[in-house]
Amino acid sequence: MTLHIDTAQRRARLAWRHGLAGAVPPGKSPEDVAADLVALHATDPATVHLSVAARLHQPLVANVEEALYERRTLLRMLGMRRTMFVVPAGFAAVVQAGATRAVAAEQRRLLVKHLVETGVGDAAWLQDVSESTYEALRRRGSATAAQLAADEPRLRSLLVFPQGNQYVTSRVLFLLAADGRIVRGRPVGTWISSQYAWSCLPDWLPEPLPELDPAQARTGLARAWLARFGPGTAADLKWWTGWTMAHTRAALRALDAVEVTLDGGETGYVLPEDTDPVPDPGPWVALLPGLDPTVMGFQSRMWYLGPHAPALFDRTGNAGPTIWSGGQIVGGWAQQATGRVVTELVEDVAPAARKAVTRAAEELEGWLDGVRVTPRFRAPLEKRLAG
Repeated sequence: MTLHIDTAQRRARLAWRHGLAGAVPPGKSPEDVAADLVALHATDPATVHLSVAARLHQPLVANVEEALYERRTLLRMLGMRRTMFVVPAGFAAVVQAGATRAVAAEQRRLLVKHLVETGVGDAAWLQDVSESTYEALRRRGSATAAQLAADEPRLRSLLVFPQGNQYVTSRVLFLLAADGRIVRGRPVGTWISSQYAWSCLPDWLPEPLPELDPAQARTGLARAWLARFGPGTAADLKWWTGWTMAHTRAALRALDAVEVTLDGGETGYVLPEDTDPVPDPGPWVALLPGLDPTVMGFQSRMWYLGPHAPALFDRTGNAGPTIWSGGQIVGGWAQQATGRVVTELVEDVAPAARKAVTRAAEELEGWLDGVRVTPRFRAPLEKRLAG
């Protein structure tokens, strides 16, 4: 008989496994939070810090920066769906082989196509510029994109398209990063800055990333996702990883993933050792930032989002700041120019939950301490609340 996992159980699993319910274990670190979530979304640099703070219930900007730039136990890298993530350094090789390597191959083909179409160069030109850029970075030790373009002027070559022009700088650096050769270091500015100094990966980490078999790496990535996000559908896993459905199904088979039925009639999957129910975590509330991994972990979101995507997501599917209560999204929040954190509920909640939301907003406002965080991708409700 096929096991059924209802929505209440899915929400309970998410609460416990994403560190959103219960007391924070003593000594829990930013590295632990990243592992709990498999990877922290880092397209918006503020998301990394706010996602950690939401789980540890304290502002830990200095601790996150220490993990990223001093201990280097967290690594900012390109990963699934061409998206920037922060991952535990020990898991980076799995992401690299399981997702990023294919992204690099696809993006290299596309860039060569654009170079040829615009008359800038070809595959040999790209290879020569890439090696020259890498050597310039190796000599400097650390450099911004502008500094590297000064050393290698071909980085300022312009791709001219009918819809707009583009320098090749960011795309060459993208490929070097996707190849696992260079890494983003400290931001140029504060923790909310999106401009970084680059370093060569061999200079950044004590050991090179091991070369893993892509199929085995995909299996490892699927295992990590199912352990933290399961049950999820094959479509969820395919979307989250950016894989083909063939690769998705192969990874599920390699894991002997167990089919389960979900409310609404969908088929989900869990790991063979993860069929027992978890206890109800009780009431809980969390204010999560835009692009938080919990919000962005699934393609099918009705079971925790309901009909509220038009207000809480932008038109391309990027989540804005959300309010969670009991395993579902019940509202959104924003920060006004004064620094005040304001909230709006889109679902009816109990009075105790309303009070908890107010306390969480006051806590977050205190953490930010006047730092203004504007999401990179702005949802309609967030824009309206921000004023």
